[in-house]
Formats: sequence, structure tokens, C-alpha cells
Amino acid sequence: MLNQLDKALVRERIARRAEREIVSGSYVNLGIGMPTMVANYIQGGKQVVLQSENGLLGIGKSPLKEEVDPDLINAGKETVTAQEGASYFSNAESFAMIRGAHLDLAILGGMEVSETGDLANWMIPGKMIKGMGGAMDIVHGAKKIVIIMDHVNKHGASKILKKCSLPLTGKQVVNRVITDRAVMDVEENGLVLVEVAEGWTVEEIVESTEAALKISEHLRIGTY
Repeated sequence: MLNQLDKALVRERIARRAEREIVSGSYVNLGIGMPTMVANYIQGGKQVVLQSENGLLGIGKSPLKEEVDPDLINAGKETVTAQEGASYFSNAESFAMIRGAHLDLAILGGMEVSETGDLANWMIPGKMIKGMGGAMDIVHGAKKIVIIMDHVNKHGASKILKKCSLPLTGKQVVNRVITDRAVMDVEENGLVLVEVAEGWTVEEIVESTEAALKISEHLRIGTY
């Protein structure tokens, strides 16, 4: 069982690996939860504009204690900072950006991903929820969808499945999945293992993944 420090380090490793998906000059949406951490690790020299569906373009790093502004929040109601030149606008305008395919990339969390790229990330049956939120628009509006998540759940069962068991956010919308153990791409011929995280082996990844995995000819080991 991981302690809180170990969990924090794992989340940081995933977020740092996800940052490498961002190309300079991109407009990017970071989903609620772990994806918001990616903003803290954007490499110097990259020109990136982060968008939040509640109406902010130009999100910066998480605020220090003395920088917290309770009126400045992201879609997950977490306090954020705004970069110089940031702009504020209505929810309607924000979703016009999303639905108009103006986002180059979205990095979202996931509860389950199927081998065909289906995503379930918005509800667990029996739990109180407010609704799907903007995820259903984002997965269809952004040009590339990267999901970051734990490879297995708290019971040790795979979250990378042949078929999702939870209600779907979108069908065949995921391009890449980054977990604490591996990076996998959703391709026409199925799910392809392209990277293995440091400390893990190909055999362990295959064993802990319910979905069928093809191994890339250019597989990279210990890359993050």
C-alpha cells in the first residue's frame, strides 16, 4: 500500500511525463484533478496557453500561499494563477473554443480506458455527481486526447480494459494513455505499448493490463 508521500511522487512522475506531450505554441486544456499538476512542470522556453472551460485562457502554475486569489479558479474550483496577458470570458465563449476545435491538446484524467480508445472518466454508479461537465465536449473538440491515470485501481485490478464497465464520456476518443507504469497509444490495430516507466518490465505491464497489448517495434524502456 502506497503512503501519501509515495502517491504524491507517483502523481508528479505522471504529470511530468504528460508535460512532454505539450508542443510549444499549443493551446491546451488540463482536466480536473491530476492533469492540473501538469501546469507546474511546463519546461522553460515552451510557449503554451492553458485554457479552462470556466472561462480563463492563460493559466499559470499553482499559486504559492501568498499568491492565492479565491476569485481565480479553474474548472475544478482549485485556485490558480494567471499568466501575463491572460484573458477572461464567459462559459459560452469557452465552449465555443472547445467545440470549434481550437484546442490542440487536452490532458484529462480517466477511470477506465478501453483498448479501442473509449473513455470513462465522469461517474461511478451510486455516487452523487453534478453531471458530466465539459468532458464530453473536450474529448470531441480537442485535436489530441491524452489520458493520465493509475494503471490499476486500489484493488489492483487493471483500469486499461477490453471494454469499459463505467458510463462512457466518449467512444474511440483517446489517442494516448500515460499511467504510472507505461505509455500506450490507441491505434487502428489496437492498443500499442510504446514506453515502459522506470522500475517496470514489459512482462509486468502486460500482466497488469486487461486489454490486449501489442508491443511497439520502437519500445522505450525506463523513459520516465
